[in-house]
Amino acid sequence: MSKEVLQERATTLKALHVAGDPVILPTVWDAWSATLAVAAGFSALTVGSHPVADSVGKEDGEGMSFDDLTTRVAQITGAVDVPVSVDVESGYGESARRLIDGLLEAGAVGLNVEDTVHKEGKRLRSAEEHAALIGELRAASEAAGVHVVLNARTDLFIRQDGDEADRVDRAIARLTLAAEAGADSLYPVGRHDDDTMRRLTSELPLPVNAIAIPDTDDPSRFGPLGVGRISFGPFFQRALSTHAETMLARWK
Repeated sequence: MSKEVLQERATTLKALHVAGDPVILPTVWDAWSATLAVAAGFSALTVGSHPVADSVGKEDGEGMSFDDLTTRVAQITGAVDVPVSVDVESGYGESARRLIDGLLEAGAVGLNVEDTVHKEGKRLRSAEEHAALIGELRAASEAAGVHVVLNARTDLFIRQDGDEADRVDRAIARLTLAAEAGADSLYPVGRHDDDTMRRLTSELPLPVNAIAIPDTDDPSRFGPLGVGRISFGPFFQRALSTHAETMLARWK
């Protein structure tokens, strides 16, 4: 894929992030699920590490390699003509340049990176360390000549890290540093009540990514909360799995 096409897709993906009018990025894991989502009318996609790992028989949490992931990403981008973002977990121990170059070679124009370092005992990066990684990814993106859309994620909520009383404050401070370092959107991953989500979207300086459960959540809920991006994590694949289990159980 040419650099011009990659930059065009990156520009399109970034422009879709509008606070209050969120882009919905179905979380896919192979060419089949990607084609299914595009045929349903979605204009961009995200590739989830958890469903990809499940689909190749590996554990989530960097049980697969970066090469495992980019092999699957290339299959997806070869099957659809829309911008694709990719969950790179905490980076698979790769350099920022290797992550950016590998994703661009596979045809992706966005990435999601979290602050849990799986290869180091699942420790949590400090806020400054995570921001530094975002800065390195932005610099690598600029060196590559494509503005890769960076979605900076924090796991404070799903880890239930520290005191609950100031967890939102710490998440906002952490993600604000990531924004200053060059992120394009921010992902305080977790299921938040409306008041918490409104605070996150009003106090963070960039569009906020919310996670949704596609078979039960109300799609109209998120816009009024100020959300700018919606993805499904592993829940799209799980919903299909539940339906398949019910269907197959009839034939036992």
